[in-house]
Amino acid sequence: MLQNNPELKSKIDQLWNKFWSGGISNPLTAIEQITYLLFMKRLDELDLKRQSDAEFTGEKYVSKFIGTWIPPEYRSQQEPEKFAIDKRNLRWSEFKRMQAEEMLQHVQSKVFPFLKDLNGAESNFTHHMKNAVFIIPKPALLVEAVKTIDEIFEVMEKDSRENGQFFQDIQGDVYEMLLSEIATAGKNGQFRTPRHIIKLMADLVRPQLGHKIADPACGSGGFLLGAYQYIVTELAKKAGAKDLQPDEDGFVRTSVAAAFDAKRQAILQESLYGYDIDATMVRLGLMNLMMHGIDEPHIDYKDTLSKSYTEESEYDIVMANPPFTGSIDKGDINENLQLGTTKTELLFVENIYRLLKKGGTACVIVPQGVLFGSGLAFKTLRQLLVERCDLKAVITLPSGVFKPYAGVSTAILLFTKVWGPKDKVTQPATENVWFYEMTADGYSLDDKRSKQEGYGDLQDIVAKYHARNAETDKVRTAKCFMVPRAEIEAESYDLSLSRYKIDEFEEVKYDKPGEILDRLIRAEVGDVDEAELAKVQGGIVRELLELRGMVG
Repeated sequence: MLQNNPELKSKIDQLWNKFWSGGISNPLTAIEQITYLLFMKRLDELDLKRQSDAEFTGEKYVSKFIGTWIPPEYRSQQEPEKFAIDKRNLRWSEFKRMQAEEMLQHVQSKVFPFLKDLNGAESNFTHHMKNAVFIIPKPALLVEAVKTIDEIFEVMEKDSRENGQFFQDIQGDVYEMLLSEIATAGKNGQFRTPRHIIKLMADLVRPQLGHKIADPACGSGGFLLGAYQYIVTELAKKAGAKDLQPDEDGFVRTSVAAAFDAKRQAILQESLYGYDIDATMVRLGLMNLMMHGIDEPHIDYKDTLSKSYTEESEYDIVMANPPFTGSIDKGDINENLQLGTTKTELLFVENIYRLLKKGGTACVIVPQGVLFGSGLAFKTLRQLLVERCDLKAVITLPSGVFKPYAGVSTAILLFTKVWGPKDKVTQPATENVWFYEMTADGYSLDDKRSKQEGYGDLQDIVAKYHARNAETDKVRTAKCFMVPRAEIEAESYDLSLSRYKIDEFEEVKYDKPGEILDRLIRAEVGDVDEAELAKVQGGIVRELLELRGMVG
């Protein structure tokens, strides 16, 4: 969407530049501060919209800005009501009219603490916001940021009206673009998964309402959001939504769950669980999901590989792109993980297998080294995927997919848990593995990642995966094909596509060298007989004649 709206992209770039020149040069700090402001703006807008909707439908809605609010530090005082603040003054539409110095003081000391306390003292959001700080240092920067965010929202409203896109979807795209600017992503092996790859993975897994869905290394919540949007879109289609159009990658998506009844909303709220070991990413993930309409997301600060994380057989679906950091401290690895390695890319896949309920499905991105690594832990993991799981698909991705963060070659593994870790395997779960070699994802594979014409292989992968057939998908020269388990076992559980693909060589017929040289000479001098050619004393024609003489 943003590729098609240069005005919106330009406004977002302006916002970044203002923070940069205003003294906040760390991208992660800047995105956090911008997020708080976007959140304040969105909170006000959503509240006003819900109020007017409630008036129109006659339903009851209690505004978040009605009554008074007592800051937490005064609640234990003898007369806390003396410190009460009129919530109406905490609205974006109210404080944006203040003078610069007054606005900074007001947002710092009242609006931001209110935001942190938003969901009540017991909420997950309040817990993770406890250490959040508002560090916009200069009144002028706040005024400029507020003005630019207002302009961004105006452009979004216009885009929504003119192009028929849901406002919430456009806002989600804007926020995703802001997140994509985090240049520090890529350190510690964390890099943001492109949203069209997440959509592809959601279309492969097809999560349903009522599924319990997790991402054990969730970052800013992209996979959880991808699953949520898939579910919401499918429900919207079933409800008869007619105006949903494919996006630039060929996927039909919406975030708008507003039309759902309270029961469905409640099920959706209880469906998504994310964990991350970076406190800033946890806050960004919480706000990302809240901005998309999930009021109380379950995103938590946890190291899912450590001894302190004990969940097992909990989830119907796990979607993830875990960090490929190399290795972690041996002493802190959860003893339920049996691979005997410190390599996180292997431990995460084993942990994801443990997190799945029996019959649960995972879709996970791994470095391609996992497919063919010769170490014992690599082989043991692949054997686990083939024997204890139904390993449905191995989709190799081109190395440019994660640029500019990393040029690492990756693959998507798609598997369903059949046998638990302690079960006796009486029959290996995998019959055949479907391989697909993605060569294009609809974007250039250089650092710019510019949108190309068409969808690359994205829609072809979805269609062919869901129509795969062991009987017909046998041609090993095609882009995709099936390989029976017995063959994979015989190859020491090697899962690299190149091990099984047969390369086709076309015979190319070339003219004789003398004929080629003849054509070159004629191109230089035209139709001249041999006697005339013999008189040529020098230059390129003489050299071509000598060469022709040599090759006979």
